Amino acid sequence: MLTKILIAVAAIVAVFAVIVAVQPSVFRVARSATVAAPPPVVFAQVNDFHNWAAWNPWGKIDPAMKQAYEGAPAGIGAIYTWSGNNEVGAGRMTIIDSRASDLIRVKLEFFKPLAGVSTAEFTFKPDGNQTTVTWSMFGEKNFMAKAVHLFMNMDKMIGGQFEKGLADMKTVVEAPFKS
Repeated sequence: MLTKILIAVAAIVAVFAVIVAVQPSVFRVARSATVAAPPPVVFAQVNDFHNWAAWNPWGKIDPAMKQAYEGAPAGIGAIYTWSGNNEVGAGRMTIIDSRASDLIRVKLEFFKPLAGVSTAEFTFKPDGNQTTVTWSMFGEKNFMAKAVHLFMNMDKMIGGQFEKGLADMKTVVEAPFKS
């Protein structure tokens, strides 16, 4: 009887391992918003980590989160580190590419609760007197990340935070234009 139970458990584990192994090895989450401001104004909001406090959705999840800034004050080489509760974890962001009013690329290094590296990008497309800003995150998934993604909808979880952040950014950026 014990042998049959062990064989059944081993078969279940093997099937689960195969299901995990065949999952996509990359992920991508993206959200866009249209802001009633020209690209240079929206770009400046993202290119300087000091501005993120006004619209960063994870900062609202843990207002007691410790934050620090290093490197360049803005643009390539600017670094932002954080350490907070279990929902926001700990990590570092470094701006690795910054093309005025066009693109900002950020290396995301997560230390807690799970270690990992991803890339975030912001693109800015002019649309008349407005700018369409797209916030995306993408990266590779190792075996453990593939297993986690079977049970957690990353697009919904991360995408929902991107939507909140973009809505707050829109409010911040548009405020001077409404006066």
